[in-house]
Amino acid sequence: MKVSEAMTPEVRMVNPEDSIREAARLMAEMDVGALPVSDSDRLVGMVTDRDIAVRAVADGKSSDTKVREV
Repeated sequence: MKVSEAMTPEVRMVNPEDSIREAARLMAEMDVGALPVSDSDRLVGMVTDRDIAVRAVADGKSSDTKVREV
């Protein structure tokens, strides 16, 4: 198996200022559980579906919460 066969062909990123709703929508659309977070073409982290569930939903945060907050 080649690495290219297991890779996601089109990587999508979110910005720290994007909402977790937008991040979750992209994850659902792409059928992935994590997205890179970039700020001005610089990778600053990753956000996962678990981050959204545990650090936002479980704490009662709104879907408008910024990615940077989770």
